[in-house]
Amino acid sequence: MPRPREFDEDRVILAIRDEFWDKGYAATSMDDLLRVSGLGKGSLYGAFGDKRSLFLRVLRHYDDANLLTLRERLASAARGIDLVREFVLSPTGDPTGAVARRGCLLANSNAELATSTPDVAAEARRSYDAITATLTAALERAQREGDLDPGADPAETARAVLVAQLGLIALGRTGTDIDVLTTAARSTLARLLPTPAQ
Repeated sequence: MPRPREFDEDRVILAIRDEFWDKGYAATSMDDLLRVSGLGKGSLYGAFGDKRSLFLRVLRHYDDANLLTLRERLASAARGIDLVREFVLSPTGDPTGAVARRGCLLANSNAELATSTPDVAAEARRSYDAITATLTAALERAQREGDLDPGADPAETARAVLVAQLGLIALGRTGTDIDVLTTAARSTLARLLPTPAQ
């Protein structure tokens, strides 16, 4: 019988996630992962496989958690349009700019690895498709609630919203002033989300 694991798997995954997030895939060594996980080499490899397998697992864990949060926020949002605005503004939520400079693990990883690692590109497509579907549902709700022009195409608008947020994430990573980033986000929302004619 295999022995039960003697470590907190969620804690290890989060610690490893943060190391990849802060340094990027290429700059993170196995020694870094052993240090932050607190595991020996045999335990780390036995539980998670090699660096690439571990990274893909961490990325999937991160994406699934974000998707769950997005769906829960839609379910609890007072209005559908609120979720869409919150989504676009999310890179600007920290007034120090630290969150914007850190970026998004998925967006960062996609920029670093998508052309060389098909599994990362596939995970990004899966996650972005699911995000787009949730945003589409929010925008359909916004139309029913009278907050979005009935002539707007929810699916097309959702894709544009995702593209806008990814652009804001990329700008935030460069250290763009947080006030400039916030103004850009609000201006983008005003253009992407036409309100019904009065």
